[in-house]
Amino acid sequence: MTGRSTLLTNIGELTTNEPGLGRLRDAALVLEGERVAWVGEAAAAPLADEAVDVAGRAVLPGWVDSHTHLVFAGDRTAEFEARMAGAPYTAGGIAVTVAATREASDEELAATLARHLAEAARQGTTCVETKTGYGLTVADERRAARIAADVADEVTFLGAHLVPEGTDPGSYLDLVCGEMLDAVAGYVRWADVFCETGAFDEEQNARVLRAAADRGLGLRVHGNQLGRGPGVRLAVRHGAASVDHCTHLADADVEALAGSDTVATLLPACDLSTRQPLAPARRLLDAGATIALATNANPGSSYTTSMAFCVATAVLQMGLSVDEAVWAATAGGARALRRDAGDGAVGVLRVGARADVHVLDAPSVTHLAYRPGVPLTWAVWREGRRVS
Repeated sequence: MTGRSTLLTNIGELTTNEPGLGRLRDAALVLEGERVAWVGEAAAAPLADEAVDVAGRAVLPGWVDSHTHLVFAGDRTAEFEARMAGAPYTAGGIAVTVAATREASDEELAATLARHLAEAARQGTTCVETKTGYGLTVADERRAARIAADVADEVTFLGAHLVPEGTDPGSYLDLVCGEMLDAVAGYVRWADVFCETGAFDEEQNARVLRAAADRGLGLRVHGNQLGRGPGVRLAVRHGAASVDHCTHLADADVEALAGSDTVATLLPACDLSTRQPLAPARRLLDAGATIALATNANPGSSYTTSMAFCVATAVLQMGLSVDEAVWAATAGGARALRRDAGDGAVGVLRVGARADVHVLDAPSVTHLAYRPGVPLTWAVWREGRRVS
């Protein structure tokens, strides 16, 4: 590793997420270039080019937000107000954002994406996945993928988000699995599908996943959000890295996730905004499944970039301990993105990991749930550079 080094010292509580290190007290951390170069007791820390005394504050890996939809235009405040007045959530609202996104310029879409990424970074988020899916034409999906690939850590193709109004479903799937997938493949690492009533059924989604896998893309699934359905089964059968939402699960779904490498990514801010039940986080963990927490930041069903809000909700309303929720929002998200191992891993603070660091203006991560809603981020480093 080469580059300027920074010593973070006088750390009161250091959450590493590394099994051999665990949680350290009176700790220090050395960042060199884009990587973590040293972790240990503050008294034994090596010298560095600069030192930052965090004065007993808590330090943890940066948040890993493994599910967002941030390439969009327009506003859906009216839809939110209607839901709060009792209207049900349906997938059809996506079409409103599709229309606005198609009308927006490249510069407008890029500016909106950059604004939300900066907003997330100020709150401690250092690794973000985002999706296409608000274009739903070959040109617009390619444009969204290109814009996202310039700035996001991970980009996912979500052409199978909704059938555009006035389009034949069969013809649209032909487009998604053929020309559209070819157009975005150079910009994305993942393909996602929306397996819900009002979107696409199991066989339609399976077709998209097979086509994406044939092109070497990793797989993700939106599933079991609005009711019990085939989403989890589909994800596990196709070896998807994650199945996201998991709000309504049968016993067989929980068992399938516990016996697989597919991560159950839970989106509590979305559950609250759509007035769905909160996902059964405790049940999943107790069964042996791996979970992640993410924001699902999007203009319709979850317009927040606050991972801290998701962590507090998971602790206060979903039955998780603080440690479990913090792990799910860091290492769990990294696992869902398959970025939890090797050099440059995220969601962990160990030698060789990406230097993504979140310092709280609090002595312990417990304050994330103990003081819900309070902005606790004191400083953030992403790839070794201080961004907040």
